This record gives sequence, structure tokens and C-alpha cells, in this order.
Amino acid sequence: MLRILKHMKPHAGAMILIIGLLFVQAISDLSLPDYMAKIINVGIQQEGIEGAVPKVIRKTELDKVTLFMTDADKDTVMSGYKLLEADKLDEKSLSDYKKKYPLITEAPLYELDDLTEEALQKLNDIMGKPILVVSAISKFGLAGLTGGGTGMPALPAGVDPYALIAMLPAEQKGMILTKMDERFASMPSSIVTQSAPLYIKAEYDAIGIDTAKAQLSYIMKAGANMLLVALVSMAAAVIVGYLGARVAASVSSSLRASVFGRVVDFSSAEMDRFSTASLITRTTNDVQQIQMLIMMLFRIVIYAPILGIGGVIKVLNTDTNMSWIIVLAVGVISVIVLLLFIFAIPLFKKVQGRIDKLNLVTREALTGLPVIRAFSKQRHEEARFDAVNRDLTRINLLVNRMLGLMMPLMMLMMNAIAILIVWTGAHQIDLGNMQVGSMMAFIQYSMQIIMAFLMISIVSIMVPRASVSIVRVDEVLGTETSVKDPASPIAPPATVGSVEFKDVAFKYPDAEDYVLCNISFKAEPGRTTAIVGGTGSGKSTLINLIPRFFDVTEGQILLDGIDIRRMSMHELRDRIGYVPQKGILFSGTIGTNLRYGREEATEQDLIDAASTAQALDFISDRPDGFGSEISQGGTNVSGGQKQRLSIARALVKKPGIYIFDDTFSALDFKTDAALRRALSAKTGAATILIVAQRIGTIMNADKIVVLDEGEIVGIGRHEELMRDCEVYKQIALSQLSPEELSR
Repeated sequence: MLRILKHMKPHAGAMILIIGLLFVQAISDLSLPDYMAKIINVGIQQEGIEGAVPKVIRKTELDKVTLFMTDADKDTVMSGYKLLEADKLDEKSLSDYKKKYPLITEAPLYELDDLTEEALQKLNDIMGKPILVVSAISKFGLAGLTGGGTGMPALPAGVDPYALIAMLPAEQKGMILTKMDERFASMPSSIVTQSAPLYIKAEYDAIGIDTAKAQLSYIMKAGANMLLVALVSMAAAVIVGYLGARVAASVSSSLRASVFGRVVDFSSAEMDRFSTASLITRTTNDVQQIQMLIMMLFRIVIYAPILGIGGVIKVLNTDTNMSWIIVLAVGVISVIVLLLFIFAIPLFKKVQGRIDKLNLVTREALTGLPVIRAFSKQRHEEARFDAVNRDLTRINLLVNRMLGLMMPLMMLMMNAIAILIVWTGAHQIDLGNMQVGSMMAFIQYSMQIIMAFLMISIVSIMVPRASVSIVRVDEVLGTETSVKDPASPIAPPATVGSVEFKDVAFKYPDAEDYVLCNISFKAEPGRTTAIVGGTGSGKSTLINLIPRFFDVTEGQILLDGIDIRRMSMHELRDRIGYVPQKGILFSGTIGTNLRYGREEATEQDLIDAASTAQALDFISDRPDGFGSEISQGGTNVSGGQKQRLSIARALVKKPGIYIFDDTFSALDFKTDAALRRALSAKTGAATILIVAQRIGTIMNADKIVVLDEGEIVGIGRHEELMRDCEVYKQIALSQLSPEELSR
């Protein structure tokens, strides 16, 4: 996992910016329900009047309100207002105030000073209850003190109840305040919040303030703030999406490059461990799954917890008794997500395995299409492909059914929670414990919390599959090649000389039996060393040890007396011209293929190499010559032409050692003979090793090494081996007549 995380380190700055923007987006989204609640509660229900503190109030009314306060509270309230009297104002100030408060010429007014938020909240706590008392007395008389006209006698007409209360002794007045506090103790604070603005609106109307205009102004201002917050949230979401996509694409590009680079460094042992189909899947599909996870990581995995935790904090701070609904919803959703994880992870492992199998079957079918057609096995291969395809489809359907069931369950949960909130909230509103806007905000916060868990559950769909992909990619990145460069490589000699095998033994990784045993011989420069033997005798394995496709299990291979394991692989292979059994060409032109080993090769170098490899004739016959296109896999040239181009590619490199691994078997006898004659003239000073099936190809070799079941059973020239080596003699007589062998 750490090997994958390190690919994200170059993008640390972008990721920090993304996280910061996600906090901005979450805070913006969490602010929207508050604005909606204010528009409903204050803008509509309270007609744009916030709290229980009037911005302006008649002196006579403020005197009434302060009757029901303690002396300390009265002093606090009076310190927050300034008295406006028409006869004490200059002409300009009076003109300005008349526009704002038309009643100022008829009665003195108190105007609220500019106060801090803390001071304003303190006044709100003090003035709310006295304002309700004044409102009740105005409606019911002194009976309003006991609620609804009971417990207090009616006053005679013309008697001012406030003047009567003002004349009461301090002891009786204190009893009234105590009784008032007892009555308000059981009253929800929301009643005060909703009722006080009704009195304040009536006061504003009496002063001449246009309350309808003020209400519209409040709604428009709150709506504009809400729109601005929504735009900030949108901008943050867009930037996060853009940066997240760039980071994800960059990380996946880096991962693909790392996986491909590691695979290119693999020895044949690691290539055998990972199948070609699996490596293709890991480089493409698995990396794509990781890329999608990274995108979801920024868009959902980080954002959802911020939104969910913020929503929970907001809900706990709302003046409601419905937090238990959120706990219930989160518990049920958590159970659903947990069950999804338990059942999905094993299925996603199977999906990736089936994709490997599908790639394998498809690759085999496409590669072996001529053989399939030759044996009329199309129906068999179709059935084989159909079986793997149906198996993958079955598992995918099972996974998608689970995921398809999850979304309706989540939507059902969301709607059920909304109904439960409305049902419970309606009762709370009826009891006066909650306002409509607060209930709407609670619904919004609940939906945000549930949506956060829903987003997490959506990611939980991808996390199991991506976690499997991460493990698969990490396996490749964590696999060290068994063939490594030494810590302190020795530079090989400038002129490559002899290649010597000293007591070499080899067995494949995890195999019990040795493929080669006690191999000792020397191939000298300027001479041709041939290796021959029956099928399965270990010829190709032996020759593949020289360029270190595998490392020897025992013994040494020396290049001019230096163990090849003490050289860097680049230096070693740079001195070898290797032509494999199967000619492999790359898409491009004939020229780019021939220059594959030496990019700086001139046109004359290409002509000389092609002429030696007996390939110049068919190259010249093509309209573009060396610029002729080679299709993928070299499918637009014949097997013999492909092999000759492979030989020419090795010749262009001009190495000190040539290795021909059964290279001449695809050539006809005439071309084979002409090519060998040209080779002997062109590569006179080089060390040549030839693996061959044809005795005619190696009869004239300077040294012939005969293998049988992984051991050397004869070394010498053709004539000596015909006389002294029975294995060689049997191979030779099975191909040529005694007369041909004696020439």
C-alpha cells in the first residue's frame, strides 16, 4: 500500500488545497438550512423581526416594559437605548428622523444603540418575557398576568393598569415578578421568540415604520446570502472535481509507468509467475479501479465525514428533541453498509480473477486463430469463451443486484426519516416547542447526514473492488526480480572474447529436478560453437543463461574470465546479439526494427546487415524499402522473412557475441546455406553460439556441444562426434544419409 501512496506525494499541495475546499464546501452546505430556517421563522412567521429587542420603541411603551424588570435588568436595558425628543434635536437631525420614524414629532422615542452581538443577546434574554406580559395586559387587562383572564379582578373603565402596578409597594411588585417567572418557567423559549415580534411589529406600525418593506428587505437579504453561499459551495465542488480528476489521472499514469517499468525488469522467472493476461489486467483495469477510487476519495470519502459530522453538530445545537431520529437512521444505515462490505469483498476478488481468465482465453484464441481454424475448433473455443464469459456475467449480476438493492433501501430510509421528522415535529410545533423553519432545517440536516452515509455506502461499493486492485498492483510493484545487477558491477572488457561455462547447473524456480547439470565448455572468439540435442535436452535453457534471462543455480558463466553476475545486465546484453527461436518484430518500419539495437546505425549499416541476412531482396521489392511498415507482431511478413529481419537486427548491432537460438529452422536449405556463408565472412572475429535442430546447419562448426537430458554427452567437431558420440550419430543419421554426412 505504501508503494502506491508514494505516487500521491508529488500532489501533496493539491491534496491539501482539495481538503481545504472540501471544508469550505461542507460549511457552505451546512449553512444553507440555517438561512432557510431564518427565512421561514423570521422572514415569514416573524415578519422580518429578529428576537425580542425593538430597534425603536415609544418612551411610554418602554416604560411599561421596564415595569416588569428588576432594577438591574432595567439599568441594562436603558443603557442600550438613547432617547429621541423632537424639541431637543436640530432641524437636520429631526428631518432625517421624521423620514425614519414619522411619530417622533408626536411622542418621544427610544432608539437602540449599536451594540455587540453579546450585548444584544443579553437584552434579548431580558426583554422577551416583559414584552409578552405587556402584550397580555394590553389584551386581557391585569388578568393577563395570570394567563387568559383568571385570578385578577377587572379594573374600572379609565384606570391605567400600568400606573396601578407602578404605585404598588416593592414587596407586591416583587411577588408579581416572582409569579411571572414561575409562569414562564414552563414556557418554551420558542414561544417567546415567536410572540415578542408580534408586539414589536405593532409598535413599529404605531411609529410609522413600513414593516412590509422591512420584511421584504430581510427576506431578500437572507435569500441573497443563501444564493452566495450556494455559489461558493458550487465553485468549491467544481474546483475539487477538477483538481481531484487531475490528481487521480496523474497518479494512475505514474502507477502504470511503475508497473510497466517493473514488468520490463522482470526476469523469465517472474514472467512465469504472473501470466501475461494477468499483467495486462493489472496494468489497465486494476490501475483504472485505483484511479476511480482516488477520485471518489476526494469527492466523497473525505467530504462525506465532514458533512456528516458537521450535520450531527448542527442537529445537536438545534432547539429540538428529535436527535434520537438521527441516531436511529445512522444505526440502520451503518448495518446496511457493514453487510455490503461483508458480502461484496469476496465477490469483487472473484470478479478480478474472472477478468484475468477472460483475458487469458481471449488472448489464446486470438493468438492461436490459425490453429483453431485448421482444426475446425471454432465451436469449441466459442464454448470455452462463453463459459468464462457467463461465469464473469453471473458474478457481476450478483454484485450489481446487491448494489441495486442498496440504493432503493437508502432512499426508503431517507423518505421514512423525513416522514418521522414531520410527524414528530408537527407535535412539537403544536406544543410550541419548535418553529416550522426549525423543523425544515432539521429535515435538511437529517438528509445531509443520511446523504453523507449514503455517499460512504456508494464508495463502499468501489472500495472492495479497488482494494483488490490495490493488492494486485502492489504484488507487481513489490515483486523483486530474481536477476539483479550487482551492488558494485565490474565493467566488462572493451573487446568481448570467450564465453565459458564452468560446472553450470540450473533448475527452474520452485522445481525439484535440475534441467542442466555439470555443463562445462568454452566458446572462443572467431569460432562457431554449436549446441545440439534432442527435444527437451535443455538447449534453449542453456543459451538463455548467457544474457541472464535466468541466473545459474550452480557454477559460473564467465565472459573473458569475469562472472557475468558481477556485470550490469545492460553492459552484458549490450555486447550480445540475440536472435530467438520465434522471430519477433515490433510495429513500425523495417528500418526502426533493424535499428532497435543501435539507433545510430546508418543506411549503409542496414543494407549490409540485410544483405548478410539474405533479406535485402524482399526489402528492395517493397515500394518504401526500409521505410515499409511492419504491422503489429509482424503479421504482414512471412515466417522466413521475419526470421531474416531478426537476424539482420542482431547484425546491425555489431556485438561481440552472437546467439542464434534455433534461428535457421524457418529458412529453406538454400537460404540457410547462403546466410551461413555470409555470416562466417561478416562475423569472423565474433563469438558465435548456435542452437540448431538441423545437422546440416552446424556440420561445419568449430565446436559442437551435444546435450542429452541436460548433460553434455559429447564435445568436438562433426567428424569426431560421428565417431565417438552415439547420441550425435543417431541425430545425424535421422536427418541425413551417410553419404551426405561424409561430405
